[in-house]
Amino acid sequence: MNSCSFAENLPTPPNLEVKYSIITVEAIMYCTTISQSKANTFSECKLKYLYRYVQRVPQDETNGDALHFGSYIHKILEEGVSCKTLEELQDHAKSLKENYKFGSSYTPKIDICLRNFLKFNAKLAEAGATEQVYEVTVKDDISVNGIIDRVIRGADGGYLVIDYKTSKRQKTKFDLYQDDQLQGYCFAVHKLYETPIEKITVAHYYPLTDTLVSVNYSNAQIAAYLRKKIDEVWKIRKSKKADMCPMQNQYCNWCGYKYVCPLFNPTHVVEQRLDEAKKNSPPKQSQGKYKKKPT
Repeated sequence: MNSCSFAENLPTPPNLEVKYSIITVEAIMYCTTISQSKANTFSECKLKYLYRYVQRVPQDETNGDALHFGSYIHKILEEGVSCKTLEELQDHAKSLKENYKFGSSYTPKIDICLRNFLKFNAKLAEAGATEQVYEVTVKDDISVNGIIDRVIRGADGGYLVIDYKTSKRQKTKFDLYQDDQLQGYCFAVHKLYETPIEKITVAHYYPLTDTLVSVNYSNAQIAAYLRKKIDEVWKIRKSKKADMCPMQNQYCNWCGYKYVCPLFNPTHVVEQRLDEAKKNSPPKQSQGKYKKKPT
């Protein structure tokens, strides 16, 4: 059995409500809401998309130190915006630590992040909204969704949108001009807060180096972003399950689905692991419409 026919023979998830079979070949591939993570996954590997967003197969997180560390720092910065002293922030970090597992090599980085964030946070006019969850309509039945780390309103009525990054490898302004995720955040804030695009600044903040890299987008750039999202949704909609082949590339080493990938495991092993994963996976949670958090 080749890798593509393997995907075709995977069972269709039960109890799916078929609403759009007249438009799509397979109703399970009918996508109405797209996040940047979903778009990236579809581009990186079709089988990974099938596992994650259709079959809901749990990922293997045993090799996820960087991911766990990043999630830990994000949680501290999200909940620690009201902390005024380093001691307060350190105490809060300790209270969260047991929920995250990563190697000891990351431990010295924690205090660096906390000290830098405390200085950075003191310069901001207000706490603003943290973990801003959104879902906004692009066109007809297509919407984009995501979670913004922080949204801060300035004295001039403009907004600063911050995405925390725990890597030492910083992106340049040029990189950010091409960044779909930040463009999506800009569009979301534009819609949620009814603010002109030109009054929205988006930025990466790197607590390891205490660096803020920021850009502003034009209306033309956001319009191009929206056209791209519509195109990505329709590529997913037009896909058949048989098209969802594994794609070997640079992302494989960090993939949480390598343990059930037919490129790295015999077919019978993959089938056995998928059966086990299905028994242990939680039921799918429905997602409602997201509203703006109060500032």
